Amino acid sequence: MTVGKYSVVNPNEGQALPDSHKVTSSYGNSYHTADHVESGQFAFTAAETGDYMACFYAADHNPPITLTVDFEWRTGVAAKDWSSIAKKGSVEAMELEVKKLYDTTIAIQDEILYLRQREQEMQELNRSTNSTMGWLGILSLLMSLSVAGFQFWHLKTFFEKKKII
Repeated sequence: MTVGKYSVVNPNEGQALPDSHKVTSSYGNSYHTADHVESGQFAFTAAETGDYMACFYAADHNPPITLTVDFEWRTGVAAKDWSSIAKKGSVEAMELEVKKLYDTTIAIQDEILYLRQREQEMQELNRSTNSTMGWLGILSLLMSLSVAGFQFWHLKTFFEKKKII
């Protein structure tokens, strides 16, 4: 879950608003767009992995102006509006805290499972790399011994031809 709020802070009244803004995924899918608005909010459930971007566009102004955007972006457990949940269900304060802790625990558990999966992948990569390096070491040793044997044979035949041995 992703929630965002934004507002354009105009210290000089009468200044132009940004032409447009949008929230997109790293694959280019648009999740929120608006034109010439001073404030707003958006919410969506992320369907894709990756980075999400919020872009505010302002046309060239003459003379140049400075626009300030107040922006808040929340995801996961932080994106839930706990006060509205407490009002809707008339939940006592302790129950609300338990729900918060439960959601935080679920988020931590999901992260741990993800990290375990990544650890297993890294261990498998390490095993295959160690195996490959072992075979390359054996191959290198065999090549060195064969070159040394060839040099020994070549020098022996050379010295026998020159009648030194």
